[in-house]
Amino acid sequence: MNEFPSPKMSEVKPTVRPAKSMAPTSSMDIPRPSQAKAKRRRRIMLAAIGGVVLIGITWGLSRLKPAAPSVDRNVVYIDTVKRGPMVRQVHGIGTLVPEDISWIAARTQGHVDRLVLRPGAEVEADSVILVLSDPTVVQAAATADSQLKAAEASLVNFKMQLQNTVLASEVAASNARSDDAQAKITADANDKGRDKGFISEVQAKLYDIAAEAAATRSAIAQKQLAFAKDAVAPQLAAQEAAVEQLRIQSKLRHGDLDALNVRAGMQGVLQLVPVDVGAVVSPGTNLARVANPKRLKAAIQVAETQAKDIQIGQLAQVDTRNGIVAGKVVRVDPSVQNGTVTVDITLTGDLPKGARPDLSIDGTIELERLDNVTYVGRPPVGQEGATVGIFRLEADGVYATRTPVQLGRSSVNSIEIIKGLEPGDRVILSDMSQWDANDRIKLN
Repeated sequence: MNEFPSPKMSEVKPTVRPAKSMAPTSSMDIPRPSQAKAKRRRRIMLAAIGGVVLIGITWGLSRLKPAAPSVDRNVVYIDTVKRGPMVRQVHGIGTLVPEDISWIAARTQGHVDRLVLRPGAEVEADSVILVLSDPTVVQAAATADSQLKAAEASLVNFKMQLQNTVLASEVAASNARSDDAQAKITADANDKGRDKGFISEVQAKLYDIAAEAAATRSAIAQKQLAFAKDAVAPQLAAQEAAVEQLRIQSKLRHGDLDALNVRAGMQGVLQLVPVDVGAVVSPGTNLARVANPKRLKAAIQVAETQAKDIQIGQLAQVDTRNGIVAGKVVRVDPSVQNGTVTVDITLTGDLPKGARPDLSIDGTIELERLDNVTYVGRPPVGQEGATVGIFRLEADGVYATRTPVQLGRSSVNSIEIIKGLEPGDRVILSDMSQWDANDRIKLN
């Protein structure tokens, strides 16, 4: 048996002889087995080490955080979370509105002949603003006057007729009383003559009957007189009512005639004249607006989602762009228009110079004061009770991480923090919607 195992045929490498020497050799070149195994082990070990290193590198790369996008620090607003008292407020925009305002409407149809005053003019109650014309109104006033005069003349004539009727009744009653008295005297005399035998019984009875008839006629005449007197008042009242009706009609027609000269009706400033010379207006058309500029109130529009806590009597501030005026809420419109609610604020402070009707203003209403709450500036997104993601700065102040934050009660410029942030935390309040895909950013 050989001392060494025979090598495999694949491991034996034939020795190539040089072409010059064709002489046979006495021995063959055989590799040493120990060196081949060591080489294999080294190759296997290096491959294993390389695999482990590759796996480690892959695992390490997988654990690395993605590169945070860079954001310019100068374009974001950073605020610090605070704890303490917070004033809840709501904000709205609007205009100054006169408390005393009057629209002057046309009483009749008419043609605008002349504009006497222009908007901006100070007016008194009897100041003529514009002049209208309408021949129909003039004719109606003249007709009413003639009808009234005719009715008044008829009333005078009727009074005279009633007086004559009463006088005739008085004459008839007087004659009846006289006849009654004479009949009684005659009857009494005949009764005495009958007793003495001068007049027969029959004749005396006839005189008695005549006396009774005279008394009856006198009583009837007195009743007719009383009836005639009592009938005077109601008959006169009916006629006088007809005359008064015509008098009122005449007054109305003259009022229409006078209304052709359109007057201010109150002291103030003429704000608007929406008609021009030559226009034909119908009854009810607004011809002018007059307001008292010394008594103004603020009418602001508040978002319907913020108006639920507004109550009458709450304090407010109105910014006229030329000063801030104190006020209080006096009316909250029960209806919603275009997503807003109109709130009227009466001004308790003095108006600054230049304040006038329709001036654009900002109004802030104080809802309540909260003590010892955690709050921060109000972000552009997020309503009361919502949970939103806000970027909170890390300790180094360079990186910011998106943090879920539960919001509480809100105000105009601040909002309560229920959970997610602590006092002293610095957060980004700018609109970060363009980085919604990132949970971490870097500030440059």
